[in-house]
Amino acid sequence: MIRALSLSAIMMLVAAVTIAPAALAQVEIRIAFVEQQIDPPPTLSNLDPLPDDLGRAGAELGLEDNATTGRFLGHNYALTVHSAGSGEDFLVAARQALSETALLVVKAPAEALLALADLPEAADALIFNTSEQATRLRAADCRANLLHSITSYAMRADALAQFMSKKRWTDWALIEGVHPDDAAFAEALRASAGKFGLRIADEKAWVFDADMRRNAAQEVPLFTQALEDHDVLVVADELGDFGRYLLYNTWEPRPVAGSEGVAPRAWSGVVEQWGAAQLQSRFADLAGRRMLSEDYAAWAALRSLGEAVTRTGSADPAALRAYILSDAFELAGFKGRPMNYRGWNGQLRQPVPLVHPRALVALAPLEGFLHQRSELDTLGLDEPESACRAFEE
Repeated sequence: MIRALSLSAIMMLVAAVTIAPAALAQVEIRIAFVEQQIDPPPTLSNLDPLPDDLGRAGAELGLEDNATTGRFLGHNYALTVHSAGSGEDFLVAARQALSETALLVVKAPAEALLALADLPEAADALIFNTSEQATRLRAADCRANLLHSITSYAMRADALAQFMSKKRWTDWALIEGVHPDDAAFAEALRASAGKFGLRIADEKAWVFDADMRRNAAQEVPLFTQALEDHDVLVVADELGDFGRYLLYNTWEPRPVAGSEGVAPRAWSGVVEQWGAAQLQSRFADLAGRRMLSEDYAAWAALRSLGEAVTRTGSADPAALRAYILSDAFELAGFKGRPMNYRGWNGQLRQPVPLVHPRALVALAPLEGFLHQRSELDTLGLDEPESACRAFEE
């Protein structure tokens, strides 16, 4: 029978048999997945359309994993889905979810997340952000009831800067797209370059509206010819619009990194070590596709709740939040080391894979980047850098 169990099932079974006997009681855990659907802006290529179940499929896999442990403990998990279509009022769906449960896993833009967290009925809720990478949500715009299982732009940029520092690619040229997400990632890249003693030698904005599928070989060399001397071309193209056309078309033969090329991701289908291949396989069986970053973040949110329920024997949001933010909490996230949450802003500490479409290149934090508390805190806002004060109350 043991051979038939998946790796994660074995891990959760071990956890189940080590909890206190008092926790072995019937507990009903209702969780809501709440999403704001957004029509993506047009891009040059539609080779990589976003799946309709992005994020939700990860939550469903997390629910299955929680149920594996729950069957041994008398913990019954249920997941409901509340979706607001493009142009619909997100808070209507959010209020409906809050009328059913105070445990929410959310895929929505920053302003929608803040509006949800500020609802009077959400004051005692526990909300997980699984999609929004804006660093400000971990800083001045943080909320005490909002935790983040997705990586921030700052974490991804710091992971890339560590890799560049190791490679001694100290001089960057930065190309930035026009979308707000491009600007947010570009700003994080600038901050990371300064943090790790690197230099942005030159910057350009991508303003082309021509069809690069036909013109890249002619336009990109001319566009990059005037760039100051650099070791690596760093691109901020979070929509996947133009970055792919930069590779192998630049005037100088330089590696490309950032949103394309060597890319820092919360998760990627090429991550296979540390038991991740088993997670990837189970997700593919469930969803019929590869696991993406938002799927991983939603899975991690469900598993965070499941781990907290297992250890506390409670479904009370306040008790779960206190445990999740405590030093006792650990999440096995298939990234080579235990993960936990930062007590000052609710961000899930986690390694960041640096990948290209066919393989894992490196896993940050890289060796040699030390921290007095956790090497994972070399990625993203450290406590002295964070302007978040909500968690101090």
